[in-house]
Amino acid sequence: MKTFLKTAAVVGALAVTGVMAQAQANLSAETSSAGNSPHLMMMHLADVLAREGVANVQVQEGQTATNSMVNVAEGKSDMVTAPTILFFLLENGRGPFSNIGEGGKDLVQNIRAIAPFNAGAYGLFAPVASNITSYQDLKGRTVWNGPPRGAALTLGRQTILLGSGGFKDGEDYTGYQTNWGQLPTALVDGSAEAFLVPITFPSDRVVMALSAGDVNIVSFPKDIWESEGMEKFLSAPGNSPVEVKIADMGYGPDQGVNVISEDDTFRSPGVPFAAYVRADLSDELVKEVTAAYIASLPELKKRAPYAGNVNFDVLDQRTTGFCGALTLKYHPGAIAAWEEAGYDVPDCAK
Repeated sequence: MKTFLKTAAVVGALAVTGVMAQAQANLSAETSSAGNSPHLMMMHLADVLAREGVANVQVQEGQTATNSMVNVAEGKSDMVTAPTILFFLLENGRGPFSNIGEGGKDLVQNIRAIAPFNAGAYGLFAPVASNITSYQDLKGRTVWNGPPRGAALTLGRQTILLGSGGFKDGEDYTGYQTNWGQLPTALVDGSAEAFLVPITFPSDRVVMALSAGDVNIVSFPKDIWESEGMEKFLSAPGNSPVEVKIADMGYGPDQGVNVISEDDTFRSPGVPFAAYVRADLSDELVKEVTAAYIASLPELKKRAPYAGNVNFDVLDQRTTGFCGALTLKYHPGAIAAWEEAGYDVPDCAK
């Protein structure tokens, strides 16, 4: 469903302040459905750009990220949010872009990043009643590990394979898949004994699972996390590490959530995202857009309980998953804005 950022309240406020008349550009944007960091980021950015008189942004919500990547590359949209793995897959004509083939190398030349963030971490959690307190405990269990197909299922299986030391779906445990829309039901109906699914901190999915009883959230084993093989995995396109202090995960002592870790930190592979723009947008406009976003970061972090834990203001190469085999670069205007704000942009992403 397409919706547009022109509610009566917003339009009325802009008319009163005169911002609408001062806006320098009209931009189109695409993002996911509500309830996650990509949607939060893009809707916040649209609010800020309108308020600051930088641009009026028409946002299409509920879009498929795969299609959004192609749309921004073809100039059909000015800004989109999507996981960074899609840039890599498009460039190489793989996965959902296999029909594009070699043409993907040309398309990605039209895409630049303006801001990185993540959609949480692939977190293992289970009802306390299941007695699952480690990846090893998944042996012989039924685990919801993704939708029936796609990158999420692949990463879910990989995370269990690595965290358990070799467990394979269908051999060591029974993978259970439904579409995303059916996940809320699976979280409470007992059809799965554990879940390996992207979660934020705090997570609506964990909170929903709590309605069926207390929940264990299991951190990735520290010895495997610090291994050379895991470092290579986390450095591959589309992957990044997430490390969050248990005290910062957003769960109180009496909420029924037990975080299981060897120390005070939760660890798990992350889901790196970025906001992208058309490469041919002017440096001046992109700089204004990015600068307005950076200035509003304190406000953004207050817009949702998890917003302080998805690295909206982190450009570190390891955390964002940029560079290496991922050739994605920042737009020159975005580079200028981040650097003027005192941030270090990795040279390999310029």
